Amino acid sequence: MEILICKVIKGDMQALEDLTYERRKDFLRKHQLPKELPVVSLHTEAGITPAVLATLSHVAHAELPSLSAGEPSKLPVVMPLGAVMAACAQLLQVRYGEKSDGLVTCRDAEVPGSIVVRPKRKLDHAWMVYSSLNDDPTEADASQVCEALLTLLVEVGQKKRHELAMKDE
Repeated sequence: MEILICKVIKGDMQALEDLTYERRKDFLRKHQLPKELPVVSLHTEAGITPAVLATLSHVAHAELPSLSAGEPSKLPVVMPLGAVMAACAQLLQVRYGEKSDGLVTCRDAEVPGSIVVRPKRKLDHAWMVYSSLNDDPTEADASQVCEALLTLLVEVGQKKRHELAMKDE
């Protein structure tokens, strides 16, 4: 991973190739994960409806210098994050025939041999970080999804540990 980060920072485009499905599959074939390591994969898919393409997300505040001696003004910085993710998801669907969350294809999000969680709800890649405060109260929010994934990971780990202990006896 450090090599990948170094390549990206230095501008080596080969680093992006290292992230392709074939390279990842080859790496996992050569460097298999330990059987006792619990792995849970979350595979999300962005909605690509016209309504999603038109969404805007508030991502920061810009501080503007004050024209008077008072406090500086704050201006919300709005970025069409949901729209960007939806457009990227649509591009990946058209170009490669792969559904995605706008950044990672569903197939690439699934680590071979892992427990895979596939929500029915359409969630783009940025949802976990930039989920809206106005989300549907009947749906889980990002923190609840994280908690559920961690709980599942612990349960899978305990089950694997128990199975390995039973094998050793």
